[in-house]
Amino acid sequence: MPASIPPNPYRILPVHGARDLIASDGANLGDPLGPAEDLVAGDVYQLSIGAVCSSLVLSPCENGSFHVAPSSEVGRAGAAITLDSCVTFMSPDGSVVEALLLSEFRPGGSICDIHIYPLAEMSPRSDYAIVAIDRDTAMTRFAETTCVSFTRGTHVTMANGSQRAIEHLNTGDRILTRDHGVQPIRWIGRRTVRALGALAPIRIRKGALNNSRDLIVSPNHRLFVYQRKDRLGAGRAEVLVKASHLLDGDAVTRTCGGFVDYYQMLFDRHEIIYAEGIAAETFLVDHTTRRALPLDVPVESNAGESTYAIELDHRHFRSERATDLLRRASIG
Repeated sequence: MPASIPPNPYRILPVHGARDLIASDGANLGDPLGPAEDLVAGDVYQLSIGAVCSSLVLSPCENGSFHVAPSSEVGRAGAAITLDSCVTFMSPDGSVVEALLLSEFRPGGSICDIHIYPLAEMSPRSDYAIVAIDRDTAMTRFAETTCVSFTRGTHVTMANGSQRAIEHLNTGDRILTRDHGVQPIRWIGRRTVRALGALAPIRIRKGALNNSRDLIVSPNHRLFVYQRKDRLGAGRAEVLVKASHLLDGDAVTRTCGGFVDYYQMLFDRHEIIYAEGIAAETFLVDHTTRRALPLDVPVESNAGESTYAIELDHRHFRSERATDLLRRASIG
């Protein structure tokens, strides 16, 4: 029975509170970071000493907005959340950090809080000067962080069983899928981004999940595991696991620095294909990720009809290293 893959039901974002970033110079001196309408280019902000990120858990809505999920560490459960803006900061050494600002609203419609989602690490005591405030691209930048992507050099299993590097694939090429046999690629895209923070790729070392070579994917890329026995305690045989939830500093690591070429593959359905021997998902079009597609790609949601495959998160992997647990789950 084919396992259609559900949309990711939640977005879990590591965020700072507005009072974690205080203006140390400029028009807003002494004030916490506010919404775009209150910000002034050139103002300098510093991250408070001891500030740590908390998990803001968002539940997507049909219109592309979000609500705070009941399991969120911060925010009021059920409160409406919108993407306010993408703010670009520059540090004294010339490096650039982007941060997405998310507005949380009271029931009456006024803003009650600002959550800051930095797309790269920010350090205390460093000066971050605002160089750009963009309200138009915030949703697109957010969509890019949630996309599932393979990296240059990833070998994909073709219809005839041969392996081909993803950068040599084209629209119309026929790929072996787990659930629907051979399927043609409807669209394939590439983007080059800085390998930092939310966009730094995850490397799954050769053999970690019985893979034939290293597999390098975007952090939110989900891998498919079929359990003959429910060793993961999921209550289901078929599960999905984000690459970022497998990080262990050894077999699965984050690769930061420089640039990375990310490739997205789109099919008529949301498929499971084989990359370096690992079953992994392809691009899922939903209200959020659609913003990351070019305007000339005429596609609606490609989520499957059945949703009996479920997504696991880091809470399932507390007792032992996730890769060891998954390796055993997939073979017995």
